[in-house]
Amino acid sequence: MSPPTLPWPERYRPLRRRAEVAFWAVLLLVQAAFNSVVTLIDLRSAGRQVAAWEPALWELSSVLVVGLLIPAIVAFERRFPLHWDTLRRHLPWHLLGSMAYCSIHLAGMMALRHLAYSTMGAEYRLSGPWWAQWGYEYLKDVRTYALIVCALVSYRFLLLRLQGEARVLDRPEESPTAPQPPPSAALAAQTPPPPLPAPRPERFLVRKLRREFLIAASDIAWLQAEANYVGLHVNGHDYLVRSTLADFLTQLDPARFVRVHRSYAVNLDAVAEIEPLDSGDARLRMKDGSTVPCSRRYRSALAQPGTVG
Repeated sequence: MSPPTLPWPERYRPLRRRAEVAFWAVLLLVQAAFNSVVTLIDLRSAGRQVAAWEPALWELSSVLVVGLLIPAIVAFERRFPLHWDTLRRHLPWHLLGSMAYCSIHLAGMMALRHLAYSTMGAEYRLSGPWWAQWGYEYLKDVRTYALIVCALVSYRFLLLRLQGEARVLDRPEESPTAPQPPPSAALAAQTPPPPLPAPRPERFLVRKLRREFLIAASDIAWLQAEANYVGLHVNGHDYLVRSTLADFLTQLDPARFVRVHRSYAVNLDAVAEIEPLDSGDARLRMKDGSTVPCSRRYRSALAQPGTVG
């Protein structure tokens, strides 16, 4: 029997990461090449004689710092995501983020230019006072920052459409109001009865590429925290639901779903094997062929009798 096929995000995640890095690298290098040529033509048209390497150095120092700042922008956008329901609350943070981005970008590229010029026995000078230079750069950097954030939001939207997004199909309805006891019984009651636990959803509605279908909560093999979403791994497919892992686990059966890592939880019925590691952690091999990390802090959740079948 051939081994089970891993979910496509698991198979292509390393390739996807390399493709993302390559995309930004190619984009920035192409931008630097075009800007270098345009700057050189403009300067020589204005009668300023500069060496051909100078505009190239200016642009390369700029895109190098931008490339180093992109992971920070990705993390910042994950912390303050931009959706219609968060736009008013998070937009001011991104305005401050664009100012910090401009300041770091300006300081970094100026340091690189001074270093490069000094190694060539020359001196790099600003065209004006630093505050005027900052204002000039900010007018360009705020557009670059906005384009990067828009690219990240669009990319996440595309992944959601390809990967699928899930939501609770039937929200638990509130329990009907219990009939009021007669006055004598009410006076005799010492403590109010404990509230009944809210019923847990049994199904989730998944939207993927303009199609809708249902998944059962019991079919979820494992879960992974992914920024502001939780990835649901179901029958070799992956779907995202907007929630934190801790909040989403409250909607699942705690006797079946347990947390095994800061970013992972598993369906105990879907665990095939526990592989201990020398570090004290473990690796869980799931019945669908995938693997899930288990930290030593959470291994006690797997020590129950009948946990692994």
